[in-house]
Amino acid sequence: MEQINSTVDTVNISSSPAPPVAWEASALVPAIILSLCFLLGVPGNIAVILLKSKWLHLSSLSQNLMLNLAVSDLLCLVTLPLWIYDFLWNWIFSLVACKLISYLVYCSIYSSLLTVTSLSVQRYLKVVYMHRCLDQRKQNRLLVLLWLVSMILSIPMLIVSQLTQNQQGTHCRPQYILDTQLEALLLIESLVGFLSLFVVTFAYICIARKVRKLSLFKLPRTTRLSTSIILTFFVLWLPNHTINVLGVVAVSQKNEGLFKLCMDSWNLVGALTFVNSCMNPILYTYATCNM
Repeated sequence: MEQINSTVDTVNISSSPAPPVAWEASALVPAIILSLCFLLGVPGNIAVILLKSKWLHLSSLSQNLMLNLAVSDLLCLVTLPLWIYDFLWNWIFSLVACKLISYLVYCSIYSSLLTVTSLSVQRYLKVVYMHRCLDQRKQNRLLVLLWLVSMILSIPMLIVSQLTQNQQGTHCRPQYILDTQLEALLLIESLVGFLSLFVVTFAYICIARKVRKLSLFKLPRTTRLSTSIILTFFVLWLPNHTINVLGVVAVSQKNEGLFKLCMDSWNLVGALTFVNSCMNPILYTYATCNM
């Protein structure tokens, strides 16, 4: 996520000018992935929001978290046409729009990530410990906290997002004046990401073990569902976090070869995180209805 559609300008690491972006597979492949995400994910998340009235059998907390997840993913996905155009041609809006839209994307992605983590914790407490649902006031506080944390984590994008010039024209890209800026942002994103991965994995493994012990249920479907959630989350997010960690190593060690590998990979692994927003309506709506 950190470097989706980005060019890094650091003090000690530099690379030779790239050929026109629209002619590169490194731009075309992410653009195709993002196009599919937009075409499938936007209708899917809208359907989840419109079908909220059908979730009466779910707890109010599950309903609110599912709605928040759909809204977060939708806000993220509706910006994709702008980024696709920027990938293949250039940025047609102002610097202010570049900063605000970049900030909105990161807020939405962080909110989606934290909501998925909260859903996992909520199901873990409910299934393993039979924990009662929070009252409405505490639920509202939880949702406000999720967005507040997301907004705080996304503040750096208001600073580093800039308009840059290359052979293709003007583009909206993050630019880092100092190596330490890039290292700090990559570390923060990696820590949040790996913590979320750990919590989701732990929660669903415990859920699968718990329901397997209950003679009341015949739950191979639940076990498969938990496994699919963990695997999907890992497949779509682990590459991004791994490249971020390698980026920190490359910047700290002044390894230009490794840094170039990260630069070439960031667009693709960043596009995979948008696939997660595309799949969430199917995966988590189905999971919520069956947990």
